[in-house]
Amino acid sequence: MTVLTDILKPTTLKIVVMGVSGCGKSAIAAELAKRLGVEYVDGDHYHAESSIEKMSRGIPLTDEDRLAWLQTLNGVIQKKDGLVLACSALTPMYRSLLKEGNQQVTFIYLHGSIELIWSRMRERVNHYFAGRKLLESQFDTLIEPNADEAIAISIDQPIERIVESALAALSGSASAKRGETL
Repeated sequence: MTVLTDILKPTTLKIVVMGVSGCGKSAIAAELAKRLGVEYVDGDHYHAESSIEKMSRGIPLTDEDRLAWLQTLNGVIQKKDGLVLACSALTPMYRSLLKEGNQQVTFIYLHGSIELIWSRMRERVNHYFAGRKLLESQFDTLIEPNADEAIAISIDQPIERIVESALAALSGSASAKRGETL
């Protein structure tokens, strides 16, 4: 198990675990936060009721729906000394909004096929995200981050391995450089 307290200063870490719904952002972000000794923040908890209602009816959010949410999350990032935030951050504009005034933010992009993610989403219970069409709309909106924007990690592996890959990349190890798909 990788322990990074000697390599990274947890109080300065600001990490956004990003990707489409169902890619494992919450589980990975929570485990990373635990391992790094910083607070875990689930971006979904900051959605407006109207946005949650839309998504529960299978209606995709618009840029307008997401703007206030992203601005709120930006404020959360600014107020925290260290955190791991789970947030879709689907486009460069969304990522820029999150990073505004937070230049030290590191994005970790969890990617996988729509088939893999949909198979996992069908197993979910008690989640407001409704239907494959909504997932497809997220894939349609997604503009994958480039190598300079994010650490890219495939979700087609066990959670522990995803977390280990993220920790290795964050520590700058030779085996996991920024921009390399892990």
